[in-house]
Formats: sequence, structure tokens, C-alpha cells
Amino acid sequence: MHIVSDFPRDVQEEEGFITLADGCRLGVRIWRPVDAESDPVPAILEYLPYRKRDMTAMRDVQTHAYWAGHGYAGVRVDIRGSGESDGVLTDEYLQQELDDGVAILHWLGQQPWCTGDVGMIGISWGGFNGLQIAALQPPELKAVITLCSTDDRYADDVHHMGGCLLGDNLSWASTMFDTNTCPPDPLLVGERWREMWQERLEGSGLWLATWLQHQRRDDYWKHGSVCEDFSRIRCPVYAVSGWADGYCNAVFRLLAGLDVPRKGLVGPWAHKYPHLGVPGPAIGFLQESLRWWDYWLKGQETGIMDEPMLRVWMQESVPPSARYDMRPGRWVAEPSWPSPRIESQHFRLTSGHDLMPAAQEAAVSGTHDDGTPLAVRSPLSVGLYAGKWCSYNAPPDLPHDQRDEDGGSLIFQTARLEQAIEICGQPVVELDIAADQPVAMVALRLSDIAQDDKATRISYGLLNLTHRDSDEFPQPLEPGKRYRVRVPLKHIAQHFPVGNAIRLSLSTSYWPLAWPSPVPVTLTVHPAGCRLILPCRETQPQEEAALTQFGPPEAAPPLAVSLIQPSQEAWRVIRDLANDRTTLEVINDQGTFRLDDIDLELTSRVVERYSYAYGNYDSLSGWTEWERSFRRGDWMVRSVTRTLMTSNADSFRLRATLDAFEGDSRVFAKSWDEEIPRDLV
Repeated sequence: MHIVSDFPRDVQEEEGFITLADGCRLGVRIWRPVDAESDPVPAILEYLPYRKRDMTAMRDVQTHAYWAGHGYAGVRVDIRGSGESDGVLTDEYLQQELDDGVAILHWLGQQPWCTGDVGMIGISWGGFNGLQIAALQPPELKAVITLCSTDDRYADDVHHMGGCLLGDNLSWASTMFDTNTCPPDPLLVGERWREMWQERLEGSGLWLATWLQHQRRDDYWKHGSVCEDFSRIRCPVYAVSGWADGYCNAVFRLLAGLDVPRKGLVGPWAHKYPHLGVPGPAIGFLQESLRWWDYWLKGQETGIMDEPMLRVWMQESVPPSARYDMRPGRWVAEPSWPSPRIESQHFRLTSGHDLMPAAQEAAVSGTHDDGTPLAVRSPLSVGLYAGKWCSYNAPPDLPHDQRDEDGGSLIFQTARLEQAIEICGQPVVELDIAADQPVAMVALRLSDIAQDDKATRISYGLLNLTHRDSDEFPQPLEPGKRYRVRVPLKHIAQHFPVGNAIRLSLSTSYWPLAWPSPVPVTLTVHPAGCRLILPCRETQPQEEAALTQFGPPEAAPPLAVSLIQPSQEAWRVIRDLANDRTTLEVINDQGTFRLDDIDLELTSRVVERYSYAYGNYDSLSGWTEWERSFRRGDWMVRSVTRTLMTSNADSFRLRATLDAFEGDSRVFAKSWDEEIPRDLV
């Protein structure tokens, strides 16, 4: 990372409040040129619940100060009920949040140091509400950069995938359960801090219970899903994600669905800003964002809109690993999306477990497929090496060698490739399939098989077969009846080299990435009616050589931070053969550090455990425990949250506890015990 301190304009920082019409005060931190009142600048808003004063402080100062030094006001606002903002946060993307966002934009446009033109940027939550607020068409909002976000809250978010309930739904709910226990800083809000804290502890609620009340695509999920009406977004959008992120699909849908100036960028990264991108290579994203802001907020010709609509990192073949520092590959581009240069290549599944290119079918017809159906009933162990649905900060949470998963799966594989294949887009699998139960799921994995037979997962997809025709109106299966279903996998750009093979794996469970079906299921596949469809792309060497190169990562100077206790992390699969119980344990201990400028010590640690007893679907459990503390001198607050989720064939059960401490005294305690019926999940 290249640290830049010599900016074109000197920067000042201020922290305070924005008072809304209803009297609510929102905490705000602003970096802007010192001469902005005499020479006004556009503003760039990042609007999050993740606490500008501490949790995102290190990232914010390097990002927003950078923009300020180049002639903008970088603005960080904490959502109502978070950080030092008044109120209680009771869920994601509420209408109140969006209305407050519109009011913030209006406030910014009225400031003497602002030209009246505002952009919004954000990763994850801030990427979501950037799109959602854009759909409300506030006049001050002139452009958006949305990173690692989605246009579809049901089909492509942390909660569900293909109608299946994701394990990250529990993990993410537990994260917000913890975050909502955090107090405001007494240095900013004074003696009100305790009253504000108690109000949050009492009122924020158990979000996981709310989410589980909505297991199909209803109005709850349609709210905030801009794909319901793309035409409502009328300002330019730059959509960014990474292949290791959970949200890469949205970039392609936004490019295809929006009717505004737009660009897309997908690198090898996890859920990170690209200048902090891991796996690498990271890029000079702050410079790239300046080109976007200069064009849309200042009217300067930067050339950014003359470049291809979409740029993606074409990944090369690598051995499987739960963590990569770098992913080898190269940047490729498409002038539009969908691209007319992407051609579908079909592979038929055979009873001999082959993936047969369509062009070869006639020549080998009858020799590789006798029409015999194939059956599979996967053990619950399939999925232990899947990693997380979303790799948040690239700990060891990426998928490992898929050979450990394939033993409980049906596999279909090409011959060793005599010519390299490159794909760019969304692989799709068409299945002719039957189940022996009314509720069933199918998990599909696309893997690159190296010459030493190591299997690296490239993409995957899930489908709750009761959602085969509709996420809004699922229907139970008729046991034994054959259905034709279509399963889209995650978008990907991947090079398969000569000598490698392509494998498609099919399983009936994928735990704990997704919560399994209510009871064990046997799926019967009729291979002659099944296809793998790959989005193949010819290389364009001259075009690639002419692409504008991204610069190295840059940022403003970092905050002064003192490390007190180092972080540690672990990702363990524990198989207790004596008791026939298997556990996936994930530990993310962020240690203890002090923000020197405000003399605040922060500590946080989370442990997650997902377990089952061999062959017993009623034994499934997901357990999380968060512990977090804040300390300054004699002032110390601490919270501990625990969530346990279990299930049987009929329902989900949630048990949760929240304990909060001031010093050594417990000042708040609350527990939950709820049972929620399964709804064809």
C-alpha cells in the first residue's frame, strides 16, 4: 500500500451530528478540504451501522481523507441506532433508514462547503443502501459506487441461495446481535451514553427470528430489492465485487438490468475494498474511484466511460486451498453485458459419469450412456470443506480440496482437455431429477481437476427443489416424479488448462453452508436429460494488451494504533469417531488494540460451531458466541451474546442470550427461546 500524504488540497476532519426533522441526531464524521467553504466540493457519502468512531475508523481515515485531499468531502454517517446516532436499530434496510439517507443527502447539498452534488459509496450494507436510496431518486445523488452488494435480497444475499437457507444467515444474524450491543462513546454523547445503550440492549431484538419468519420470497424481501424495478435507478452505477465474495452475481445482473451509464469490476477478492483486496492482486481502487467521481460529480473528462463496461480477473488454475495471498490470472474485458462474444458450450451427463461435449455426442452415442438412472443420498459431511458462502476478510474460509466432498456425491467429468477452455459468466446445470421426499435440495459444484487429481472448486449452486418454479410460491415435490429443473451456479471467470479436466459434482446436502432438508433424501438423476452449460469465451490478446492498467493501491496515512493482544483465527473440522459426532469450529479472535487518538481499547472474539451426529438430521446445530469490550481508563463495557439454532423435521428452534456488563457488574440480561415452523425448507 502506497501511503499518500501530499494531497492537492489540505484536509481537515470534523466529527459531530446531523439533526433530522424528527429531532433524531445522526453521528457524522467529515473529511474535507480546509478551503471548501470558499471553493466548494462535491460530497461522497458512506452510510453504515458499523460505527465510524471505532469499528471502521482505520479504513475510513485512509479512504475518506484520500478523497478529501483530491477535492471532495468524504462523509461517514452512522445509521440511526448505531455508533453515536440516536435511536435503536431493529433490522436491515428499513424504510426509516432509507428516508434518513435521503434527508442526509439533502443536508449535504445545503452545506456551504458542498457544491450540491453527492455520490454514495459503500461495501456490503453501504453498497445495498446506495442502490436502495438511488431508487428513491433524491436530486442530490448524482452517482453510486456499490461494492459487494445485491439487487435481490431474497435470491442472492446472506440469507438464502436457490431457496435454501444459508448457514451464513445464522452467522450474520449473530454478528449484528453483537454489534447492536455496542454503546455510544461518552466522549461524544456525554452522560446520555448509558441511557442510549440500555435502549439498544432492550430494543434491538433477535433479528434471526425475524428473518426465519420469512422463508420464501415475500414482501419482506422485495422491500429493498432494486431488481423489482431497475428503472427506478436513474443515476450512473459502478458495481464492484470479487470472485471470493458472496455477491459477484449482482454485478452482472446490474449491468444487464439497469438502463443508465454503468460499469462493472470483479477481481479475485473476498468481501473487501479492492485497494485492500485479498486474495490479491489488490488494485489502486481509490484512484479508480476518483476517475468515476471526477467524471460524474465534477464533469471532468477522465476517459473512464470510454473503457469497456465490464472488467474481470480471469483466474488461472491453482491447487485447492482455504486461503490464498494471490490468485494468478489476468484482466479481461467485455464492451457490454450480456456479451455477444460469450458462447454457450453444452456438456451432457452420462450414466458412465462422463461430461460429454455436445459435439461428441453423435460419435459416441450408445457407448457411454445406457440410459441407466443414477441415485445419490449424501452424508451430512458433504460441505465441511465448502468454506463460507461469503469470504468476508479472507481468513481460511475458502473451499478446500473437493475430493473430500466428492465421496458422498455423484460426479461427472470430462476427459483430460486437449485444448484450454476459458469461461466468463454464469454456468448453468439442467437436471432431469426425482426425489423420494416432498422437500429436497440439490447442491452442484464445478471443479478444476489438476493433473495430480487435486480438485479446486470453481463455482457452485444450490436449489431447494420445492422452489423449482418460484421462490414466492414453492410447491412440495411428488415423491418419485421426474422434474426438469435449472440450477444457475455462481458467475466466474476461469481458465482450464490443457491436461486438466472439468468435474461436476452433485449432492443432496451441503452442510453447514446450507441448512439441510428436513429428513435424508435420495435423488435419482436421469443423465440423458441433464446438461452442464458453460459460458465460453475466446481470448482477446490484442484487446487485453490495450486495457488501461490499474495503478498500485494508494491510501491516506493510517490511524495510530497500538497492538495489545494479537489476533488469532482457526477453521477446524473435528470428527469424534467415538461419539459419531462431527463439528466445524470457526474462531475469529480479533485481539485487542488501542485507537491512540481517542485512547479507546477494543476487543472482540467470535466462536462458531456447526455440528451433527452421524446420520441424524435432528441433531443439527449451529452455535455462535460473541464477546466484545470497549475500555478507556476506568470506563469499561462488555457484552456477550450467544445463539443456538437447532431443527427437527417440522421446525427451527432458536435459543439466545445477551449479557452486558459495566465494569464488573452485569447491568443487562435477556434471553430468547423461539420455535419457528419450517416452510418447505
